[in-house]
Amino acid sequence: MSRPGQGVMMPGSGLGFPPQNVARVVVWEWLNEHSRWRPYTATVCHHIENVLKEDARGSVVLGQVDAQLVPYVIDLQSMHQFRQDTGTMRPVRRNFYDPSSAPGKGIVWEWENDGGAWTAYDMDICITIQNAYEKQHPWLDLSSLGFCYLIYFNSMSQMNRQTRRRRRLRRRLDLAYPLTVGSIPKSQSWPVGASSGQPCSCQQCLLVNSTRAASNAILASQRRKAPPAPPQPPPPPPGGPPGALAETVKCFITYLIPECLFPRTFYGEKCWNGYIITVGFQAQWPVEGNCWTPSSRKGGQLRSGVPALPVKNLNGTGPVHPALAGMTGILLCAAGLPVCLTRAPKPILHPPPVSKSDVKPVPGVPGVCRKTKKKHLKKSKNPEDVVRRYMQKVKNPPDEDCTICMERLVTASGYEGVLRHRGVRPELVGRLGRCGHMYHLLCLVAMYSNGNKDGSLQCPTCKAIYGEKTGTQPPGKMEFHLIPHSLPGFADTQTIRIVYDIPTGIQGPEHPNPGKKFTARGFPRHCYLPNNEKGRKVLRLLITAWERRLIFTIGTSNTTGESDTVVWNEIHHKTEFGSNLTGHGYPDASYLDNVLAELTAQGVSEAAAKA
Repeated sequence: MSRPGQGVMMPGSGLGFPPQNVARVVVWEWLNEHSRWRPYTATVCHHIENVLKEDARGSVVLGQVDAQLVPYVIDLQSMHQFRQDTGTMRPVRRNFYDPSSAPGKGIVWEWENDGGAWTAYDMDICITIQNAYEKQHPWLDLSSLGFCYLIYFNSMSQMNRQTRRRRRLRRRLDLAYPLTVGSIPKSQSWPVGASSGQPCSCQQCLLVNSTRAASNAILASQRRKAPPAPPQPPPPPPGGPPGALAETVKCFITYLIPECLFPRTFYGEKCWNGYIITVGFQAQWPVEGNCWTPSSRKGGQLRSGVPALPVKNLNGTGPVHPALAGMTGILLCAAGLPVCLTRAPKPILHPPPVSKSDVKPVPGVPGVCRKTKKKHLKKSKNPEDVVRRYMQKVKNPPDEDCTICMERLVTASGYEGVLRHRGVRPELVGRLGRCGHMYHLLCLVAMYSNGNKDGSLQCPTCKAIYGEKTGTQPPGKMEFHLIPHSLPGFADTQTIRIVYDIPTGIQGPEHPNPGKKFTARGFPRHCYLPNNEKGRKVLRLLITAWERRLIFTIGTSNTTGESDTVVWNEIHHKTEFGSNLTGHGYPDASYLDNVLAELTAQGVSEAAAKA
């Protein structure tokens, strides 16, 4: 079966426009790490089109219509998707399809992944499958599209032609993608002060003009004092000196810029007397060494004798506030002075590729993998028996508050009449064996009954753990091995790599919403430890914590705000291999001691294991 034709696409990063007076379905797509264009949902595409109609150079906050896309923003000017928490940028495009095709009818074809979640096909594949389905073909070969899969409509399955593995697929009706007719008017080019003719009298322009006049006076004085300049070499070819690479610099700041001084290389949102940069600015500058050097407006080359005034840390990682640095750079550019912008560093998340033959077991740690299965809740032990095991009865309690019910210990528990247990009188008071803190016995029974009910008890005051604490981590796999690379700060040792993998699934009775599906984002997750004595000690305790289901839990992500998803459980890991830009990497001299303290707080320590 031949592949259906795609819509017209404009080259480069500009917006695509359909031919005049021809109806087309609009599908917005983003480019993933495998160089495949993945479609946004119809709801998201409608949202993008609505923003596009209002401001073709604006930005689109995807989290307004899809909770799973909270960190993502699309910049319509540069046609890129920007992830705010990591800084990752991916190209996006606006594609057009026939209204009678699958997106025009709101038909989505999806396949089931290993975690049981449904993933939409690329749009061209979806259209191909729908065409074959409508023609009542019994099967479809996707090899013409570059995929070694066969689609069987009778069984609604997809089969890998090489491995013979089958997956389920489904056809789902959803919202139809937005429809457009003709072309949307292109945005006008940004005004430049030089072409406006009349100078502006706003306060910002007066400030910049005075700065420009002062800088010109300084430059003239420097030229009079400076010795004759030596003969200059011939100018380099357009785009910068030999070996220089022209790159687009992006800075994300918010500032009011006068309309008459707003350069063509900037973009923003129009206001009453200028432009507000709401997404950022960009410029094509030649790269020299580790900084970007903007060319002057006239000859494309920096004039000799002009002092370079660096404006650094525009990405906010240093002591200079990004808005202050950005405004300084704008004023310097307006005054004709060169600006040196430091290259924004990128985190090194993963080590160089490692062959299987170079991967070795960790010395002193048996095995290379641990798996946890779904925990079936044991028949709950009598809460009263668990509490009595760790408490000693107090005959004459002091006249102080019980920190659970906030009633006096010499009076009855605040849970009197709310919770009843045979043999537990509301006025009974007990002392925990190791820490000595005292509570109403009925209060501790209530606290245990509302917890994981695993036979352990944790003091609500000092967090001391009695028994073996277990968590609610979903089933998954933990792998660990040595790789022949060193972490920053540990040049003489190899690295222990830990790989956690947890698939999506259904929440159990110990989770926040039993029976509801939970997601597992970002797996497999890679973490790193130095291969020294303390690093191997941390690894052994992490294995124990994994087996006790304490590494992860199900809750709400602090990063994306997504609920019912797998999140870390108060035991910090280093997920950045070769840098420490995010705070989750090396060097970090106190990390190993800190994580040992966190493990101890969860009841995981060598002393507890020997006890």
